[in-house]
Order: sequence, then structure tokens, then C-alpha cells
Amino acid sequence: MEECCRRGLAKSIGVSNYSCVKLSTLLENATIPPAVNQVELNVAWQQQKLMEFCKDKGIHICAFSPLGAYGFRWGTNAVMESPILKDIAAAKDKTLAQVALRWVREQGATPIVRSSNKERIRQNLQIFDWELTDEEVCRIRQIPQQRACTGKEAVSPGGQYKSLEELWDGEI
Repeated sequence: MEECCRRGLAKSIGVSNYSCVKLSTLLENATIPPAVNQVELNVAWQQQKLMEFCKDKGIHICAFSPLGAYGFRWGTNAVMESPILKDIAAAKDKTLAQVALRWVREQGATPIVRSSNKERIRQNLQIFDWELTDEEVCRIRQIPQQRACTGKEAVSPGGQYKSLEELWDGEI
């Protein structure tokens, strides 16, 4: 990928699901640092340590599953059924999804959402003209943390990663 950048075939390099440990190893060996790390990030998996690390290293976070992949077999309902988000959404006259997406933006990350529903797409874009209060952000920090995308399918006795602990470098 670095050669692609040098030849002008790519503007920048991105990685996905890199922990602080994996990013540190990459940064020690790379001549061109990654511009972005795409990871699961939502109110139920806030990844504060990784967010700080990436901020310090100038690596942007692109958040997949900002709504917790609600409705998918591997997803979680922890975001879309959060009583805290429901309260905040009602108080602000916003949807729960808007509150969740706004939180991701306020963390400095870019949320990736998907929908074929025109009304939801419109709602998802209406997160830029309002803010969460400090009190609301503090309440969101209290949401129990659990990774939805565990990565268990990448773990096997004969594979590169023998355990989830090894896959996520203890950041599970």
C-alpha cells in the first residue's frame, strides 16, 4: 500500500479493526502512517483507549455499526434499545439513532450507516445542527460496554489468532 501511495495510485492508507497494539507495531514499521482506522464504535462500545491513541497519532476513526448493527445476527440491541438514549432522544425531540450518530460525531469519528429507507437516510443527516450537553455525554458514558462484533469467526486453534484475547490484544 505504501508503494501505491508513492506511485500516486492511492491518496492514503486505511486499516480496519486495529487495536492500539497492532497500530503501534504498524507505526514502528511503516513509512506512511494510516490515515484512518475503521472500527466498531458506538455508545455501547466506546473504545476510549483506542480513540485517545488514534487522536494522539493523527489517525481518524471511521465508526462501523454506530447503531450496534441492530437486527443483524451478530449485532446488538444495546444501542437502539438503550433507556439512556431513549430519554435523551425524547428530551431533544430527536430519534434514538440521531442521538447515537451525534455522539459518534462528537467523539471526532465518522459514522458509517446504511439504509434504503429514504426517511431514515434524511433523519441520519439531521445530526449536524445540534449538540449533546455535557450531562448527556456523561450519561452516555455510563452505558454498559460490550463489543457486538466479537470476531469469534477469526479465532481457531490452527489459525493466526488462538483466542479472542489474542485477536483484540486484550482490548475486549
